[in-house]
Amino acid sequence: MFARVSTYQGSQDTSSGPAADIVRRVLELPGCRGFYFMNGKGNGKSLSIAIYDTEEHLAASKETANKLRSEASSALTLEVLDVEEYEIVTSELND
Repeated sequence: MFARVSTYQGSQDTSSGPAADIVRRVLELPGCRGFYFMNGKGNGKSLSIAIYDTEEHLAASKETANKLRSEASSALTLEVLDVEEYEIVTSELND
């Protein structure tokens, strides 16, 4: 699996996440397996992680992901600080 991790900066009282429509559109991207959005505790920093089943799906989603990220960050008044891509080498969740 592969992931795209985006880092954002906003006001320190940010407590919301992207609109349900944005999340739905991310999850509809071919090969997208999951999406997480996290707000830092009192530092105004947020992260999003989109997980894809193959490197090809990750690459193919780049343009649409850029558009969705721009829409979400604008609506949430967040500045995009960084976007990085990773290969997921370990993945475990408790039931």
